[in-house]
Amino acid sequence: MALNLKTLGTRTLTAAVFVAVLLSAILFGYLPFAALFGLVSVWGLYEYYQLAEKLGAKPYKTIGLISGALLFAYAALATGFAGTFLHIQNYFPAVLAVGFVIFIVALFDENPQTILNSAYTVTGIIYAVVPFTLLLQISCIGSAPSSTAESGSFALSSPPYNFHYVLGIILLIWASDTGAYLVGSLIGKNKLYERISPGKTWEGSVGSALLNLGCAYVISLWFPELPFVHWAVVSVLVSIFGTIGDLVESMLKRQAGVKDSGKIMPGHGGILDRFDSLLFVSPFIYAYLKLAL
Repeated sequence: MALNLKTLGTRTLTAAVFVAVLLSAILFGYLPFAALFGLVSVWGLYEYYQLAEKLGAKPYKTIGLISGALLFAYAALATGFAGTFLHIQNYFPAVLAVGFVIFIVALFDENPQTILNSAYTVTGIIYAVVPFTLLLQISCIGSAPSSTAESGSFALSSPPYNFHYVLGIILLIWASDTGAYLVGSLIGKNKLYERISPGKTWEGSVGSALLNLGCAYVISLWFPELPFVHWAVVSVLVSIFGTIGDLVESMLKRQAGVKDSGKIMPGHGGILDRFDSLLFVSPFIYAYLKLAL
């Protein structure tokens, strides 16, 4: 019992710190928001490469992490401060060129699995970094930065940041997880995908979707710049692709033979464990909002 209480205390403290840091970064503005998710994306990429190594691959971690960090930094500047860094778009070819260095490294690698290693290096960036660059886009969607840059001087522009979009999505993910757990624990009988995640049930997924739809209505009252119909669609996307994101990460861990993707968060695992749903829903929500707004 003492061990259980200690574990519970660790998990509770870690969760409290995680929520406090996450909400503070989102609420305090674009810079802390981008800085936090920049760290999250690079650390998540590192965890992905560790999983790849357990699967027998040897991804080119150094160039992969550099490429991922540069891609996120470029996206953060181009999204939030295009008014200040007026020619930031001109640097994208340079970022892309750095990514292709991965294949140059593979060329001189004597390992017989260079294609496999290159594939894991690139897919890690796609999986762990690109979704967070799209989250940056979501946070500034439908607005343009107000520039304070003058000729011959440097000053930061005001980013077109609206935390309502990101916070609303995260609240829906939390509601979805809570609904799936509660309903699944109470009445769940039919396994959703037992081979990958034995604990998930169809009943839990349906309960999650219904609770999420109710939460979407409440969020539409808090953040009315996005009408309820759009929040409702976002809640459906969260319910579907958040679950798929969880299953995909579970598949990676199961094949790698590990319980958690990392140990950075005591009692809760790694970055990929905490952000698996957000990683998967971001591209689909971004695509929907770009088409709908």
